[in-house]
Amino acid sequence: MKKKYTIQKSPFVVPTTDGKLIEEHFGNATDGNSEISIAHMIAPSGWSEPFQTPKFDEYTYIIKGKKQFIIDGETVVLSAGESIKIEKNTRVQYSNPFTEPCEYMAICLPAFSIDMVNREEN
Repeated sequence: MKKKYTIQKSPFVVPTTDGKLIEEHFGNATDGNSEISIAHMIAPSGWSEPFQTPKFDEYTYIIKGKKQFIIDGETVVLSAGESIKIEKNTRVQYSNPFTEPCEYMAICLPAFSIDMVNREEN
């Protein structure tokens, strides 16, 4: 009988050049699931990404530290224990301008894809 659950013990570690740890537990890179992606991340102090306008909803839950979001020109800072949903087609920039690393979980619906993130050039 086929098991009706999957335990993820070996998430896909996304290669990065900015010091950020990205471990995708479920999603396009790990199991080919394009409906949802779930990733554990650690953003180092001073990390930032270019602005982007993704074609997916993104939910973020902060485990440790703080993370800054610039959403349609408004700056929002979340701390450990807080979460946010950013709707698709919203211009956003993610960063960690704080002194300690930020550990968080990100869930994207549909799944994160580089083709759907629409990152701006620096």
